[in-house]
Amino acid sequence: MNIVGRRNLYFLLSLAIILPGIISMAFLGFRLGIDFAGGDQYNLTFRQPVQATAVQKEMDTFSVEATVQQAGSNRVLITTRPLSLKEDTAIRNDLAAKFNVDFSQSSIAEVGPTIARELVVGAGGLILIASILIVIYLSIRFNYKFALAAILALLHDVFVLTGIWSILGKVFNSPLGEINTLFVTAALTVIGFSVHDTIVIFDRIRENLRQASRLSFEQNVNLSIIQSLARSLNTSMTVIFVLVALFLISPQNIKGFTLALLIGIVSGTYSSIFNASPLLVVWRRLDPR
Repeated sequence: MNIVGRRNLYFLLSLAIILPGIISMAFLGFRLGIDFAGGDQYNLTFRQPVQATAVQKEMDTFSVEATVQQAGSNRVLITTRPLSLKEDTAIRNDLAAKFNVDFSQSSIAEVGPTIARELVVGAGGLILIASILIVIYLSIRFNYKFALAAILALLHDVFVLTGIWSILGKVFNSPLGEINTLFVTAALTVIGFSVHDTIVIFDRIRENLRQASRLSFEQNVNLSIIQSLARSLNTSMTVIFVLVALFLISPQNIKGFTLALLIGIVSGTYSSIFNASPLLVVWRRLDPR
């Protein structure tokens, strides 16, 4: 199996996956959740079973950019733009009259634009700090070339995840593609998992290079990937099986989080095997030192 020899094919496949997402992010942006855009969120409980589609149809009459998600047989989650007191009162009265809302078991949250901006800055800062610490650690543990190859593979995973989220949220207008704090949590988890898998292969490359061998650098890298392949796939598949099951049975409000983890784990496994290590071979050819 010559994975490194077919590296250009894998690089092109990554580009084909990432490019539509980059275009979507550049021209359409993201569908921001209440955590980042600000707005009002109603967590409503009804005295009898209710369908989210019926509530959505009613909310559409108010023109408040409402999104309704099913959170149980008699519960829905409604997210809207920031509402005035008059709009809030009208919505509550209308839903109470037509759907028999139990407000004693319901909750309403409001996030202002100031808090939302702080969350955006905080989320970006967390990802930046994590990336810097990863570069420092890998530079000490291996060398800076290994660190930069790992970061490029990590960026691949971030672009895959954010690109798909932009397409889901803006092109398909799906609540699953909403950027919120759970998405940031999933992105940070994916970053850690991706680098973890890459380090295992890098460590195998270093061990093989230390042994007296007539293999070239490229052959050593390919051998190391093959030796680590079964371990990487087995580890990833066990996680993927759990996430698929969780996605199928989880409530609507955490399906996006589960889907983000699932996409990220698949992308992270792919980039660790087919991108990170072949990048070392490309760099070696450009700079034989």
